[in-house]
Amino acid sequence: MTKPVFIFDLDGTLVDTAPDLLQSINWLLERELRPPVAEDQLRRLVGRGAKNLISEAFLVTGDPISPFEIEMLYRAFLQNYASHVADKSLPYPGVMATLTALKAEGFAMGVLTNKPHGPTTLLLDALGLSPFFGAVYGQGKRTYMKPDPRLFAEIKDELGSGPALMVGDSITDVETARAAGVPVILVPYGYTQQPAASLGADAVVADFSEVPAAGRQLLGL
Repeated sequence: MTKPVFIFDLDGTLVDTAPDLLQSINWLLERELRPPVAEDQLRRLVGRGAKNLISEAFLVTGDPISPFEIEMLYRAFLQNYASHVADKSLPYPGVMATLTALKAEGFAMGVLTNKPHGPTTLLLDALGLSPFFGAVYGQGKRTYMKPDPRLFAEIKDELGSGPALMVGDSITDVETARAAGVPVILVPYGYTQQPAASLGADAVVADFSEVPAAGRQLLGL
């Protein structure tokens, strides 16, 4: 029997990356003579890619910036963030033990995130998470981003032929799963503007350790 495929979001699902993202976005804002954003503000802005994060951070701290300015600032942000990607970021409670158990059972696992691909791989390597995943798709690996269903189909095909589901923390993950025609589980502690329970997921778990049981139930295993 083919094993199920669990595809995970990264920021706000597997790893609490807010402290290091906050450092880098506030470094960028300070460089451009803008006031800093607070961590609770940043947690509502993460999940739709770094360029969107930059655009929104500048919008909440003053006048909006042009697409050309975003491109210039994006390169500076990535360079700074790459140097601090795992200074304070940590896996959420239960993540390491749960991934270890899933891997031991032979489940196929991947990461599908709108985080830029370079920092994604750096972070997974730094935190010892890379060995769990047979495929990693960050923003820039393709020209399109979540919730485009092509990404889910491509990473799923790379991982195997078993039934698949999405595990995330935000409306973007729900939209990705719906577009791909697969179930979706949300964690309640992530980066979202609305409570996870209000986003229309097939299941919302209390903590990460409940993901395997919820996944088995949704996939009828």
